[in-house]
Amino acid sequence: MLGPAMIRRLVAFVIVLAVAAALFVALWPQQLDLQRTWPTAQLVSFRGAAAAVAGGLAVVLFVVGIAARPLRSIAASLGVLLLVFGAVSIGVAAARGLGRDDFVEALPTDLTVVVWNTEGGAPGADVIATLAVEEGAEIVSLPETSAEVATAVAEAMGAAGLPMSVKTVEYPTVGGSEPTSLLIASGLGEYAVAVADDGSAVETTPFMPSVVATPVSGTGPTIVAAHPVAPTTSQMHAWSEGLGYLAEACADGNVIMAGDFNATLDHMAGLGTAGGALGRCRDLGVTTANAGLGTWPTDLPPLLGTPIDHVLATRSWMPTGYRVVTDLDEAGSDHRPVVAQLTVTGA
Repeated sequence: MLGPAMIRRLVAFVIVLAVAAALFVALWPQQLDLQRTWPTAQLVSFRGAAAAVAGGLAVVLFVVGIAARPLRSIAASLGVLLLVFGAVSIGVAAARGLGRDDFVEALPTDLTVVVWNTEGGAPGADVIATLAVEEGAEIVSLPETSAEVATAVAEAMGAAGLPMSVKTVEYPTVGGSEPTSLLIASGLGEYAVAVADDGSAVETTPFMPSVVATPVSGTGPTIVAAHPVAPTTSQMHAWSEGLGYLAEACADGNVIMAGDFNATLDHMAGLGTAGGALGRCRDLGVTTANAGLGTWPTDLPPLLGTPIDHVLATRSWMPTGYRVVTDLDEAGSDHRPVVAQLTVTGA
């Protein structure tokens, strides 16, 4: 017959074990192939914020343990678990990079890519164009941006001596869907987007469109402006399917992919091949030690946000500069722009 003291110890042990298991899943869901399932996909998104919350809760538990002697053991155990969880979360983010924005001098054949989910063009065409012109962008990926706004951006860039072509894909029959636009420098040649028999763009990522532009001449990179739908409870399957589509788009060849992926590197686990994050496309934020900086939302500091806006490329390209833009947080969008400079490798 178990006495009251033994029962309390057993209950405490079960609680500590359950919390440890939950923290492990939240810390590394890909170990159990849960990185694209609800709710672990959401929990693993904000590593910096999770570490801060875990640290705060640990302090509270230590105080409770000091004040209430009967709870001291379990409070201390849970507090230690939370501290370990927070420390490892910070370590993972730090290993991926917490910001390095140095650029090497660009070569004439280099390409500069700008990504900005503009949240419906909220910053305005002039602000978007100013960023693109300042960076000398040859590729501008604009999720949640209409053809009208994208055309205005292209016109402003053209007036500044950077002529661009505009490709926009939208799903007009899908309620709640937002268009995605892609600007490509005229100097890169003519690009085309696949269309169906009725003239509409071929569906790419479900619910939210991505733009897949291929060079008409057959020479040059395939350029993808990516925007899979956000992983809300009702869109988990569509989100996962969208990431799978993007991985297939990077299965081989010469590909540059940039956009709002609504996914961190954790969510992409299992979708890469040959060292890639999605298909054969490598995440250039990792290569340049920037992949731990949050790009969404702008009302959280970068170290607490989630890094869901990316630039990826196959081994045909190597990054020679990368930065998350933090001085446009008040521009109107809830996403931070990302700028990457790529040099051709010949691979």
